[in-house]
Amino acid sequence: MAKILIADDEANMRRVLSVILKADGHGVTEASGVEEAKRALISGSYDLLLTDMKMGDGDGLSLLAASREADPTLPVVFLTAYATVELAVEAMRAGAFDFIAKPFLPEPVKAVVRRACERAELLRENDRLRGQVRRLTTETELIGRSPAMMRVREMIAKVAPTSATVLITGETGTGKELAARAIHNQSPRASQPFLAVNCAAFTESLLESELFGHERGAFTGADRTRTGLFEAAHRGTLFLDEAGEMSLALQARLLRVLMDGQVMRVGSTSPRTVDVRILVATHRDLRRRAEEGLFRQDLYYRLAVVPLEIPPLRERKQDIPLLADHALVAVARDLKIPPRRLTPAALASLAAYSFPGNVRELRNLIERAYILAGGEDELRPEDFPSVMPKSSPGGARDALPAVPDGMDLRSALEAMERGLIERALHEAGGIQAEAARRLGVSRSDLSYKVKRLKIQAGGKP
Repeated sequence: MAKILIADDEANMRRVLSVILKADGHGVTEASGVEEAKRALISGSYDLLLTDMKMGDGDGLSLLAASREADPTLPVVFLTAYATVELAVEAMRAGAFDFIAKPFLPEPVKAVVRRACERAELLRENDRLRGQVRRLTTETELIGRSPAMMRVREMIAKVAPTSATVLITGETGTGKELAARAIHNQSPRASQPFLAVNCAAFTESLLESELFGHERGAFTGADRTRTGLFEAAHRGTLFLDEAGEMSLALQARLLRVLMDGQVMRVGSTSPRTVDVRILVATHRDLRRRAEEGLFRQDLYYRLAVVPLEIPPLRERKQDIPLLADHALVAVARDLKIPPRRLTPAALASLAAYSFPGNVRELRNLIERAYILAGGEDELRPEDFPSVMPKSSPGGARDALPAVPDGMDLRSALEAMERGLIERALHEAGGIQAEAARRLGVSRSDLSYKVKRLKIQAGGKP
């Protein structure tokens, strides 16, 4: 069923068209003239505009131009009693989908409407597919089998099917946007747009225009009307990264959207209704900022309906082998070179590092090693000089990473040992003698560890 806006200054004509279209299962909104139709386009979203060519307060061509500003994908079909070739050509050149002469029969009208709605859906589906292709070319997978990441996945699975606002917290580089994408992809909105904006990357005025859009002439340089991200994400998800950096004035506008689902473009006096799920991320303590008067308390409680914390990499070191494998393939693809392997010693060096930059730093280190290591097919510890322990008066003890509170040392060591053995077996083609040589242990010692850790033959797939 499509949502159709009918604009005609003849009440009888509107009623006839409404009966025809409702009989075909469509929803219909009526407007008695150009200005009423323009207001309808601003306040709602439609799948088709069916308009008369001549009306008392204007003509259909001006309404066509207004529809292009409201929604460039909206098809427009003209109805007119002045069925001349000149008018038809003028309307089609202006962007009309089709042209129907009065009087008309019901079936031809229904057929034109169906074709127009199918075209609109095709255009919107193409936009969605382009967005999905862009997402597939980026890192979109939450990787890790650690207990901490399993808890994150469980929380995402619970909250994704709902419409709840989620506040995603965590240090820089932990993957907060990946968590937001996972929520969107597992939600009923998965086929609709997922749009993201870094609130810290804009000045206050630019961020306002980015989020809410602006009307032509709203400020110096606004030479055309622009749709904001809230409108562009209609029926989908809008991810506000680093929302803690928003000004108090913008926080008030965001609160209004959360409360009544309406946005107003800069320079406009007409609100527009949007259906958008908002996901928010920050590395700051928003509760503390609210107590300090830097963040609105009422907005904080609106955003923190479901809090989701992404753990830092130093608290889930058993995920480093998996993350490293993923980064090795992704970086090789981006650089258009053959993928390389990490030697067990290089992996051990990475596993001992504290990663203040988290997962993002791990990828950056691997990309740097790819570029600087030359043509070797293996990356060694010396290819990661920044993670090597620094000499200090405290010796080796001071070179170790900080121990997280509540760490399970036995599980951490076992996970690291498992990762190294799996990697060595995989690189050795499943030959335990070769894997033992790479690891610097005896064949029997390796065989015992494989059985104790229940490692499958061949190591990692």
